[in-house]
Amino acid sequence: MEVGLSAAFTLPVRVYYEDTDAGGVVYHANYLRFMERARSEWLSHLKLEHGPLAAEHDTLFVVRAAQIEYLRPARLSDLLQVEVAIRQIRRSAIVFAQHIRCGEHLLVTGEITVVAVSASRFRPCAVPPPVLAALQPWLPPA
Repeated sequence: MEVGLSAAFTLPVRVYYEDTDAGGVVYHANYLRFMERARSEWLSHLKLEHGPLAAEHDTLFVVRAAQIEYLRPARLSDLLQVEVAIRQIRRSAIVFAQHIRCGEHLLVTGEITVVAVSASRFRPCAVPPPVLAALQPWLPPA
């Protein structure tokens, strides 16, 4: 996974006691929660709310794959920056590149693939045109 990321969106996240394990560091699965939160907040910022997408376009997004690399631990009270960028958009999938930093230190890198599925049938479907239009300016150069 790449070290540099030109993030389209960054969400600050404070590490709380509930996020840590017995060793006082962020429990590994919680980094996925932080990444999910950042993707959801970015979509909300772009006026792409999950509820209306399901109601108006019969579309949900589900995680199909997650590749995570843990480089350094985050600790209680750290202020993290959770970055999101688009790596690729396919007919029914969006691949996100995500980084989690604490100050200048890169802690975690990830590549998360989400798939558009019909809310009524839970079968893959095309990414809706309004989503494509909103994300188009954030696509990496070809």
